[in-house]
Amino acid sequence: MKPLVEYIVRALVDKPEAVELRTTAAEGQMLYEVKVAPEDIGKVIGRDGRTVNALRTVLAAAALKKGEKARLEIIDDKRRAEANGASTAPPAAAPEAT
Repeated sequence: MKPLVEYIVRALVDKPEAVELRTTAAEGQMLYEVKVAPEDIGKVIGRDGRTVNALRTVLAAAALKKGEKARLEIIDDKRRAEANGASTAPPAAAPEAT
């Protein structure tokens, strides 16, 4: 199923060479983590998440046909930084002494 996900995501983006797909077995299912170039995240997610939801549906149907379960996550740099404890927000300004 990894080639299926990779093929579809590469077809959606402007920079197919930047697509990274990592698979992990977790909780009795396969987790597919897709990372794309920052400017291509919107193309993979789509308006109101329609594109990523369609991709999840295709993946779930293909997995079910093989008797498996699968989950798809889109990873972006902001989310990865927050997960690692880094803040993406600028530091708050210190109050001025009067």
